[in-house]
Order: sequence, then structure tokens, then C-alpha cells
Amino acid sequence: MAAAVALFTRDLRVRDNPVLDATTTGGGSVAPLFVFDRSMLERTAHGAPHRLGFLCQSLLDLDNSLRERGGLLVVRRGDWLQEVLQVVYESRANSVHVARDASSYAQRRLAQLERAAARVGVQVVVHDALTIVAPDGLGKPDESFAWYAKRWRAGPRRALARTPRKFQVPGAIATDPIPDLSPPGEWVGGETAALAQLKAWIPKLRFYEEERENLAADATSRLSAALHFGCLSALDLERRVHQRDRAERFLHQLCRRDFFTQLLWWRPELARTDLHEGSRRRWRDSPGALAAWKEGRTGFPLVDAGMRQLRADGWMPDPVRVIAASFLTDALGIDWRVGAAHFMQLLVDGDIATNQLNWQWIARKGAGPGSNRDRPPNPATQLDRYDPNCEYVRRWVEELDTARYPPPIIDHNGPVGQWRATEHHA
Repeated sequence: MAAAVALFTRDLRVRDNPVLDATTTGGGSVAPLFVFDRSMLERTAHGAPHRLGFLCQSLLDLDNSLRERGGLLVVRRGDWLQEVLQVVYESRANSVHVARDASSYAQRRLAQLERAAARVGVQVVVHDALTIVAPDGLGKPDESFAWYAKRWRAGPRRALARTPRKFQVPGAIATDPIPDLSPPGEWVGGETAALAQLKAWIPKLRFYEEERENLAADATSRLSAALHFGCLSALDLERRVHQRDRAERFLHQLCRRDFFTQLLWWRPELARTDLHEGSRRRWRDSPGALAAWKEGRTGFPLVDAGMRQLRADGWMPDPVRVIAASFLTDALGIDWRVGAAHFMQLLVDGDIATNQLNWQWIARKGAGPGSNRDRPPNPATQLDRYDPNCEYVRRWVEELDTARYPPPIIDHNGPVGQWRATEHHA
């Protein structure tokens, strides 16, 4: 029987993985492959070390799971296209199976693979494995999240993929070692850890609606990194939670993730360009204010706590992301693309679709959940809502009540959104 290549990208799991299911059905040998693209690896190592550590742990876990089933993960590093074709040649495969992704980078390299494979008579089979509803499952999208969410709830879902029990890998295929790197803090990459984390968190789901805005409680699932790397299936997650009490708010978050992914899939240029030009707002160039924001020394405790947590832990809660992002775009007048790039550099769960399009929405340049924010959140008053006892803030801003804590870098004159940077910070 002919061999097949199961090409892993952001679907690093064996449970509900359509790529692995399709290639292990039928009895032929399978070459499970992950390629560290040289150019991407260089950018990630210098620009996103937290995600690289999570990725490496996830690959080690995937390799263990495949070995338990008689296989292994073939790892290569170099030019992505050349390495895939080399493994196709070595395994004598007649097909490559891969998950569909949304970014311009992913779409471009898939098109290159399809053209190159066609020249040597190899079929490329694309599967929907990263979202709950396929990016094109509801047709070309409306820019309204409300329109999308209504159809998403009743939209088509694929069947859960079979988890293979055993399969055979073609002999004599060389594999490179997986880098021994770790993510920051308490993050643990891989499907095994993600499933254990999900099992521990599901009983807390009934408190999610009321506790998600309580920053001191740290009640979020923290499953976003596992979802980004596909250590956890979004579809499997939805099926596990949708019948549970008070799951609606969490399902809303999963729907929003699909919304941004399908929007980027149809329009990949939105990672860099505005969906809505609006008034063509002029962004400010303020290196001092930008540095203060990045370093968590703006003098606004909630913003500073979030930015320090981002640097140390590679993560921050959703409400703080919105407040910190709005502070940069609304209060400081700095281009959303600058902030989005900083988040992508440090976030463990950094996802092009979710990150870039959330930033656009916050800057009133894109589509998002709810209305396009008439008034930006004031970080001073939002502290009373999200962290009234300053428990979260004190966790990250130890010098809060001392003379070492900096004064606010902006004056608050009049309505929110009319703040002006102080001259010595501009």
C-alpha cells in the first residue's frame, strides 16, 4: 500500500485530528512530519521565545503519543517546502495531508506545496482541523460578529476524527532532535497537559461568567495556548462544554475565535491593513510613551500590571488586554500595529487572527464582538470594576504604594479619549 505524509502544523495532537485520522485509515504506512521552517524558526527564536518553548514541549509530547502507537514524529529543519518534498521522496508517499490555516504565510506556503507536489504526481489533501466551523463553512463572511455568531451556532460541524490506536512508519527516515526549550512560568505544552488542564477546569465552568472579570481569582481556563498550537481540538472542546450549565459566555469566546479566523482566511491582508479606514486617524510617534507602556511604567496600575505579566508570563487576562491595548491606541495615540507586534512577540498564545483583529477592533478599525466601542475604557476607573482590592495589581506591581512607582505619563483632561501625553514623555 502507498504511504502518506501527515504534515503537522498547528494541530499537535492525536485526539480528533483529521490529518492523522485520514492518513492512518486504510493500512498504509504514515510519515508524521513537522518541519521547523528555517526562516520562521529564526524569527520566532528572537521574536517570540515564549511560544517557541511551548511549541517544543508540544512536539515532545506529540512524539511520545505517536511512539505509544508504534510510530514517531519525524522532525526536520530547513526550507519548509524542500523538507516536505524530501520526506515525500524518502517515504515514497503519494499524498500529503495537512490542516488548513488562515494567515497569508500559511496560505502562501500551502499553495507552493500544492504546485510542487502536482509536478511530481503527489496529491495534497487539506483538512479543517483548527476551528469549530470551517473558515469557509458559512460562506463569505459578513463583517458583523452578531451576523456570524447567529449562523455559527447552527453552522455545520464535521464529525470528530478517530484517534488511531496503532500505525506504521516507513523505515529509515531520518529525524532531527526537538530543541529542549520550555515556556515561561507554569505553562506546559502538549496534548497530555492540555487534556489534564481541561479536566481540572471544566467543573469551574459554571463560575466562568461571574468570575472571568475578577482578576484576583484568575478564573480563566488558560487553554488559549493549547488551542493555538492545536494541542486541544476546538471542536472537541465545544462538544465537552456546550451542554453544561452556564457555558454560554465561554462558547462566545470560542465563536469569536472562529470569527476572526474566518475573517483572516478570506482577507489575509487584514493582519496588516485596516478593515475600516474611518477618519484616517493620524497616529503619534512617541518612543518614550511606547517604552513606558511596554515596560509597565505608565503610572496606571492596571495597565502596568498587565504589561509586566505579559513580559514575565507570556500572557494576560482578556479584560486587561483590552484595557492595555486601548490605552496605547486611544490614550497615547500610537498605531495598533505597534502594539499588536509587541503582543505577538511575547504571548504564549499569540495567534495572528485573534491578536491582530482584536487590536483592530479596539482601535475602531475592524470588526469585533459587540458595537465598535463608543468610549475607550478608562484604566483608572476600570480598576474598581476588575480589581477593587488591587490584588491582581499588587501581584505584578510590587512598588505600587511606594515612591518608586512612577506618576501617570498622561494628564486626564476632560472625557476619556481626550488625554494628552505630558511633554516630557512625548
